[in-house]
Amino acid sequence: MIVILKPDHNEKQLESLVEWLNAKGIEVYPSTGTMHTVLGLIGDTSVIDVSLIMALDIVEDVKRIQEPYKNVNRKFHPLDTVVEISEGVKIGGGNLTLIAGPCSVESEEQICEVAQRVKESGATIMRGGAFKPRTSPYAFQGLRDEGIRLLLKAREITGLPIVTEIMDADQLPLFDEVDMIQVGARNMQNFELLKRLGAIDKPILLKRGLCATYEELLMSAEYIMAGGNNRIVLCERGIRTYETYTRNTLDIAAIPVLKTLTHLPVIVDPSHATGRSALVAPLSLASVAAGADGLIIEVHNDPTHALCDGAQSLTPQAFDELAKTLFEMEQFLHSRKANK
Repeated sequence: MIVILKPDHNEKQLESLVEWLNAKGIEVYPSTGTMHTVLGLIGDTSVIDVSLIMALDIVEDVKRIQEPYKNVNRKFHPLDTVVEISEGVKIGGGNLTLIAGPCSVESEEQICEVAQRVKESGATIMRGGAFKPRTSPYAFQGLRDEGIRLLLKAREITGLPIVTEIMDADQLPLFDEVDMIQVGARNMQNFELLKRLGAIDKPILLKRGLCATYEELLMSAEYIMAGGNNRIVLCERGIRTYETYTRNTLDIAAIPVLKTLTHLPVIVDPSHATGRSALVAPLSLASVAAGADGLIIEVHNDPTHALCDGAQSLTPQAFDELAKTLFEMEQFLHSRKANK
């Protein structure tokens, strides 16, 4: 349930309303917009007499939210959420954020070189896999805790905040110094992990599952927010369809749909969506045009010899050229919006 307050509402009356709701076991989450303040009510709202709230002078309207996700719902929080990753680095709010780096951390030389190159091209967050979920048990599984140490070393050299994937809640102590934790597609519905992530104060990059609906993705985000952590970024990374030419099928419609349903930032992973480096650039441009808040792109200094997903990785030079085009498109879209 949400309560929409009048623009000139009395603060003392508001305090009395919140106290009354709290006494009934209802948690109240205020969201202040340019025109109205919205109160999101979480709990058993069946005990609330809507007519009593509507009778208050400070209340303009009361609406029950039918969707099962409450905290992540845009009705609950009309303004876009901006997630701060580190000082001066944010995702959301109208700016295009580029996250780049190799699929897997392979060596100190490799990760540090790639980090420096993508930073020079305009990336503000570095990605790199330390723990790798692989279909085959015989494939490279990542350097694990050593991989995180190397990521931290690259951050020390470049100043770029880092995002890397967690596989299990028991690994959380290893992620204490990581700036942003990624939940991969295979773990999107690992609810025990999501609960643990809801209890920490750290940004979470939540990737859409291979066959997940929009609602299922949002319900996974709801698990994290229900635990108290609202620093969530959603990632569309392609879904499994009958098409076999590409690794997955990038669902461009997910961007405007999610922007309608939720206030959380939405980024796109064109690398995993296609599995083909030649398709990363056009799908990146399409994603930005569709309203994505950012992109997470795989970049490797020697894709041919990469230990993981070299076929979908851009070279640093190719990433640099793409980044220039993306920032030009961002400026064009901003100027077009300003001239409307």
